[in-house]
Amino acid sequence: MADTVAAAEEPEGPRSVRVVDAPLVEPSNNSGLLEVFRRRYLLRLLVRREISARYQGSFLGMIWSYINPLSQLFLFYVVIGIIIGLRSTENFGIHVFAGLIVVVFFTETFNAGTRSIVRNKALVSKLAVPREMFPVASMMVSGFHMGPQLVIMAIACAVLGWTPDPVGMAALVLALLMMMVLGTALALMFSAANVFFRDIANAINVLTNFVRFGVPMIYPFTMVETRFGEGSVDAYLMNPIAQAVLLMQRAFWVGTTEDVEGTIATHLPDDLFTRGLISLAGCLVLLVVAQWVFTRFENRIPEHLS
Repeated sequence: MADTVAAAEEPEGPRSVRVVDAPLVEPSNNSGLLEVFRRRYLLRLLVRREISARYQGSFLGMIWSYINPLSQLFLFYVVIGIIIGLRSTENFGIHVFAGLIVVVFFTETFNAGTRSIVRNKALVSKLAVPREMFPVASMMVSGFHMGPQLVIMAIACAVLGWTPDPVGMAALVLALLMMMVLGTALALMFSAANVFFRDIANAINVLTNFVRFGVPMIYPFTMVETRFGEGSVDAYLMNPIAQAVLLMQRAFWVGTTEDVEGTIATHLPDDLFTRGLISLAGCLVLLVVAQWVFTRFENRIPEHLS
C-alpha cells in the first residue's frame, strides 16, 4: 500500500511538445470575388447587418425605403415639371422616376462601397474573410433598397395602362446588370484607394452629384443633339449610366405613352440594346481590372486601418 502511495506522489516526467517550424500567414484569399460567393453565408450576414444598422431605432423602419423615393419623385416632378415648366415629355414623372431608380442604385453602390472597408475596419482587421466582401455587400444592400422603388414604379405604370412585355423586361435586366457590375467595379477599386487617402470618399460623393444631370432623366436624350450639334449624341451615349436610364425608360415609361411605337422611334436610339450589351462587356472588363488593382493593395490594407 505504501509503495502505491509513493508511486502516486512521484512527479510526472516532462511532456513532449510538438513544434511546427512554419511562419504565421494570413489565410489565402487568392480567389477574390469568387471566394466572396463561396462564403454566401457570411455575405448574407453582412448584408443583414448593414440593413439592420440603417433602420436601428427607427419607428417606421422599412417604410422609409418607400418614403424616400416617393419624396424624390415628388420634388423632381414639382420643381422641374411644374415650377420650372419642363413638362413637354409625356408622363414626365414616370420618365424621371425610371431613370432615378438606376441612378440611385449606382450612386449608392459607388458611395457606400467606397466607404465600406474603412467603415468596417474592425471586421476587416479581425476576421479572415475576403475583403472584397464589403463592397459587394454594399451593392447588395443598395439592390435591396431598390426593390420598393421598383414596386412603386410598377404600380404607377399599371395605373397608366402599362403592361410588361418581353423586350421591356429584357431592357430592365440589362440595365440592372450594367449598374450592378459598374458600381461594384468602381466601389472595389476606390474602396482600396480610400484606405490610403480618406479624401477619396468625399471626392466620390461630390462626383456622383453630377450623375443625375449627365443622363437623360430630366430631359430627353434628343435634346443633346439639338443643343450641341450632330455627333454629340454618339459621345453622350457612350456613358453606360445614360444607356441604363434609357433601358429603364424602355422597360416602364414607354408602355405608359399613348403611341408606344412612336415613342420608341422618337425617344430611344435604334441600337440601344447593342450599345447596352457592349457596355456590359466593358463593365465586366473593368470589374476584372478592379479586382487586379484591389489584389495588389489588399495586403497593405490592415496596417493603414489601425
